[in-house]
Amino acid sequence: MAEAFDPQEMLVRFAERAEAVKRRGLPPVEGPERLRFAKQAALDFQDFAMLADATVELDDGVLTLRVDLRPAGAT
Repeated sequence: MAEAFDPQEMLVRFAERAEAVKRRGLPPVEGPERLRFAKQAALDFQDFAMLADATVELDDGVLTLRVDLRPAGAT
């Protein structure tokens, strides 16, 4: 039988992915392709880090991620 889903473990995996993107180097490409790769890496990091910082709730089979995008101190 499959292990029970743990939403907190999912957030840890997103944090690990964000860190992996941050450590990932640029491949040996030049010009527009290099710029495109760097922009995609920045977006990947942003998305993974944002999800890693979410509060998570699993209620009756519904997974809810809550991400506060307000500036620090605006709460």
